[in-house]
Amino acid sequence: MTPLETPLFERDRFYPHNLPQAWAQAVDAFFARPEGERLLAFLEQSQRAGETIYPPDPYRALRTLAPEDVRVLILGQDPYHGPGQAMGMAFSVPASLKKLPPSLKNIFGELAREYDARLRVAGDLSDWARQGVLLLNSVLTVREASAASHAKMGWETLTDQFVRCVLEASCRNASPLVLMLWGASAQAKMAAVDHFAGNRLAGDKNILVLTSNHPSPLSARRGPTPFIGCGHFRQANAFLEAHGARPIDWLGDLSSPAASADEPEGLRQTSLPHGGKSASRPTGNSRQGELF
Repeated sequence: MTPLETPLFERDRFYPHNLPQAWAQAVDAFFARPEGERLLAFLEQSQRAGETIYPPDPYRALRTLAPEDVRVLILGQDPYHGPGQAMGMAFSVPASLKKLPPSLKNIFGELAREYDARLRVAGDLSDWARQGVLLLNSVLTVREASAASHAKMGWETLTDQFVRCVLEASCRNASPLVLMLWGASAQAKMAAVDHFAGNRLAGDKNILVLTSNHPSPLSARRGPTPFIGCGHFRQANAFLEAHGARPIDWLGDLSSPAASADEPEGLRQTSLPHGGKSASRPTGNSRQGELF
């Protein structure tokens, strides 16, 4: 590759300066430290070597939500690594993508179970974000076709700070907050939560922590806390309503025809009209005001 052919490094893509203030302060502080400098150097080396890095905007989840606007925080692992999938919000894919990733299909399958509803078909979860759901990955970038390729390069430290920003805002404003921690990677973020547990968050009744396995087909049904049947979405809404906050419309627009061949295994018999009540009380691992 000649110097003229060497790809330019998109520094502003990975170190933006136009985020809401609280996020921007965390970003500036991180990239001013040696760990942040090493991450930028790694990303520059990767991009100049011609590697494709997803998503186009690693910070999209943060652009329209300030920490005080977050009502539900869902933590993912790292972005989807296939073309046209990752969009900067954990688990979300562009609306134009017709074949949903398996984890997202299981998320929609769990929603169908909890609400006795047809399967949601829109993979773009921007409507959740507009309601105060922060879809944050622990690692914000990935190399094409190589899952977890950017793990342990520094992103986890920065996203720990983002979690802390959300917790501080909830504590400061006494506003209800639900944390959904799916899988070992997300639950490792409990260390960030624990940072406050001995101080302001211990016994805080405004915070609900929900944990389960990751919705990946490899773990969604595995014990002791399977994702399928966790009941997290209804539990989150019950908690928000109990604290005087609006519930989240998780299902979105179900006017499109229900899925058929792509439905998760075991869900086709439960496709009922939108709005039905759950046949059983959701179960799952939850802790309120108690972070471990």
